[in-house]
Amino acid sequence: MKIYSIIKRPHVTEKTSMSAAANAITLVVDRDANKIEIKQAVETLFKVDVTGVRTVNVAGKTKRSGRTYGKRQNWKKAYITLKEGQTVDFFEV
Repeated sequence: MKIYSIIKRPHVTEKTSMSAAANAITLVVDRDANKIEIKQAVETLFKVDVTGVRTVNVAGKTKRSGRTYGKRQNWKKAYITLKEGQTVDFFEV
């Protein structure tokens, strides 16, 4: 798989912003990607050393619009722990 097809986008929330202080980032990744592929993609794209990768399969919510029901897509989230002292800045100016 290619790097840009594995890593979709950063997942930025209040909880993930607080974990950035602990050398961790959170990314939305391809559902078929495994931990080894995610680790290699992050190391080559951001030029950092990865010490750990944890993944979570997030189930899409069921939503209602009037009388009809729909379902959002399932997606995969990866928590990446970086080596001490390294950071990734998604919002560089």
